[in-house]
Amino acid sequence: MRPLPGAPGVAAAAALLMLLLLPRARADEHEHTYQDEEEVVLWMNTVGPYHNRQETYKYFSLPFCVGSKKSISHYHETLGEALQGVELEFSGLDIKFRDDMMPATYCEIDLDKEKRDAFVYAIKNHYWYQMYIDDLPIWGIVGEADENGEDYYLWTYKKLEIGFNGNRIVDVNLTSEGKVKLVPNTKIQMSYSVKWKKSDVKFEDRFDKYLDPSFFQHRIHWFSIFNSFMMVIFLVGLVSMILMRTLRKDYARYSKEEEMDDMDRDLGDEYGWKQVHGDVFRPSSHPLIFSSLIGSGCQIFAVSLIVIIVAMIEDLYTERGSMLSTAIFVYAATSPVNGYFGGSLYARQGGRRWIKQMFIGAFLIPAMVCGTAFFINFIAIYYHASRAIPFGTMVAVCCICFFVILPLNLVGTILGRNLSGQPNFPCRVNAVPRPIPEKKWFMEPAVIVCLGGILPFGSIFIEMYFIFTSFWAYKIYYVYGFMMLVLVILCIVTVCVTIVCTYFLLNAEDYRWQWTSFLSAASTAIYVYMYSFYYYFFKTKMYGLFQTSFYFGYMAVFSTALGIMCGAIGYMGTSAFVRKIYTNVKID
Repeated sequence: MRPLPGAPGVAAAAALLMLLLLPRARADEHEHTYQDEEEVVLWMNTVGPYHNRQETYKYFSLPFCVGSKKSISHYHETLGEALQGVELEFSGLDIKFRDDMMPATYCEIDLDKEKRDAFVYAIKNHYWYQMYIDDLPIWGIVGEADENGEDYYLWTYKKLEIGFNGNRIVDVNLTSEGKVKLVPNTKIQMSYSVKWKKSDVKFEDRFDKYLDPSFFQHRIHWFSIFNSFMMVIFLVGLVSMILMRTLRKDYARYSKEEEMDDMDRDLGDEYGWKQVHGDVFRPSSHPLIFSSLIGSGCQIFAVSLIVIIVAMIEDLYTERGSMLSTAIFVYAATSPVNGYFGGSLYARQGGRRWIKQMFIGAFLIPAMVCGTAFFINFIAIYYHASRAIPFGTMVAVCCICFFVILPLNLVGTILGRNLSGQPNFPCRVNAVPRPIPEKKWFMEPAVIVCLGGILPFGSIFIEMYFIFTSFWAYKIYYVYGFMMLVLVILCIVTVCVTIVCTYFLLNAEDYRWQWTSFLSAASTAIYVYMYSFYYYFFKTKMYGLFQTSFYFGYMAVFSTALGIMCGAIGYMGTSAFVRKIYTNVKID
């Protein structure tokens, strides 16, 4: 049997913050160097249905037996490793570096009816298991059924072939043999062998075998990037041409009106975006929530940018949980960004309850993520799944929120209020709001919001397929250069679309542009979440309450975070555009 393709990502270049919170494990694989006949540890990780990647259980939750060697304790090295449900347990197999082991029995299963039923259930549901040697993942199938589905067989012989280059392990292969029929009240002997072979694979390249260039670097991927890039050029050119020509005509018309006397001006047909100059910089409705969303969106953008750059420089997929650990560390470290943009915007809009705004901005995203995670955690506990988050990990996450994120957010809020919290609008805000005239149905903010997310989603939906496949199926995502290009394209398309939407809204003399610009960009999230339904039903074979709740719960979190980020990007670009056009027009 060949090893199963793909792999969950792996353990981390440990972030300093996480090292302070969690103990380090002591084992040979942390140095990745061995002496002849030095102990090599085979860790048993998890077992679970092949089609439900996130539904995993401890390996020994199935009635496998343990080898005779003394157990070694393992600690979660990083927060990401703990959150991802890594449950490493010592196999009890005696493996020594460059020391071949002939086929030998390491334990015996006394197969009663209860144990047989457990194995039969696992085989019916295509259970597979994962192991680690020197941080290299290995996969195997629990067993298989005959063609009629009446008899069930367990693979009892693990044939390990380990490649070494100098004093380092660079390759591991598992072949499952020894098919034994499951018959109640019998004894099943579990055996293994180890064969060491010299390899030319460099230690730095040992994870290349787990990557799938034919999938991620397929011409469709390249074509989608090229297609999105051409759409950006077309969109930017179109927006620039329309707005420059239209704005030039607007400026010419407004200049002509300035030369008229009062009588002519009164008789003239005044219309357009200039008429709302006294209301366009009026504070948005619900400024506290609005500024918190903008601050959170700016932080999510900063985190996305930094993590992608780090992933492009460092191969984060070579370490268990490293991507999640890095994201948590970067999110905590970029909290001042949230405070700065959210706090300064709230101050410019005349908000007085800045401490409340700071708390909401600091805990908006963590509360959403933790709330979803804890809800799914209850289901994981009910299922006795390894994805159940340990209590100590929950405490660590709460400590990060209260003792790292909140203080840094406070620093950012104070800086934002003092450095850019003064309202310096180019137009004076009228004391009495101007009535909003009636307009055609397609110029209503609700319609603009619904239509605004179509083009941004169109620029990223192919990349969404690759990202979903790497997370929900068995592929390791490693083409972060593509992801960076898609992020840049998404930003440009989002800004262009929201500027056009805002121009049409202001031209209809509707000055409620703040929420409209945010929501028209954020509506991208609705289309992404709708796409996740298509992906679930037509691209996967997931089933069961746990996997379904896990999928749709975290897809809701991902979509919401993406929407908040797009909304903040759209608002920031539109805000600069609005300020620019009202600075260049002469106001009485």
